[in-house]
Amino acid sequence: MRQLIVPPIARRMAGIALATAGATVLTAPLTVASATSASATLMPPGPLLGVMTVPAQAAAADPASSGYTPADRTLREGMHGADVRRLQDRLAQLQYYPGPRDGRFGPDTLEAIWAFQEVQRIPVTGMIGKRMDWRLAHPSAPRPLIKHGAPLRVEVDLRHEVLYVYHHGQIVLISHVSSGGGYYYCSEGSCSYAVTPTGNFHTQWRVHGWHVAPLGLLYNPVFFYGGYAIHGDTDVPLQPVSHGCVRIPMDIAKFFPSLVPREGIPVYVRR
Repeated sequence: MRQLIVPPIARRMAGIALATAGATVLTAPLTVASATSASATLMPPGPLLGVMTVPAQAAAADPASSGYTPADRTLREGMHGADVRRLQDRLAQLQYYPGPRDGRFGPDTLEAIWAFQEVQRIPVTGMIGKRMDWRLAHPSAPRPLIKHGAPLRVEVDLRHEVLYVYHHGQIVLISHVSSGGGYYYCSEGSCSYAVTPTGNFHTQWRVHGWHVAPLGLLYNPVFFYGGYAIHGDTDVPLQPVSHGCVRIPMDIAKFFPSLVPREGIPVYVRR
């Protein structure tokens, strides 16, 4: 039996999506949804999973055989060198996406470190010192949110602000996210709190490129419940600041839709 708790404005804006999502919603705050006005903006269906191209940075590897060599200095944003390249290689080996593995510690690498520290349940500093080097060599395994979840799925951990993509039951991507900030806001005559809904959802419609929504611009959004989407944004801070969507870094948003190439892929959101 499905239980959907939806405020009036959300019912108006998400009627069709709710009818097709098959979702069990635990928390569903007000949302201001948007729809594409032209079919040309919709991304065509992606390739089948068996022939999907996953970025090299998300390739599977055995962490126990990393051969990771720690740096002789504390690494932080703005640095460059061979030790930064080794850090990027290790993050990629563990399924994080540090951007181009070019030995330059830029925003993409910083966001990958944030995600790693979030998954390891340690203070998120964005820096790599001796203790972090040990963690990189001996990481704790990510904890699945869903026992016996679908082999192809997305999990969003709101407590730790991190997202996982699973293929064949194995993690192929881990990303830092910024979710609903919990603040009170008003838009187009309606007011609500900025909260990301929790529950069991499915990927629905999507837009290729920038999408103009009532509450701002969304890059490559993949909608999973009414007007709520996982989408790229130029601002994905450590803190949850969105109106309710799940923001992901722009570099990851460029290929994220290819990892969830069709409608109906489970999206589990938990707090």
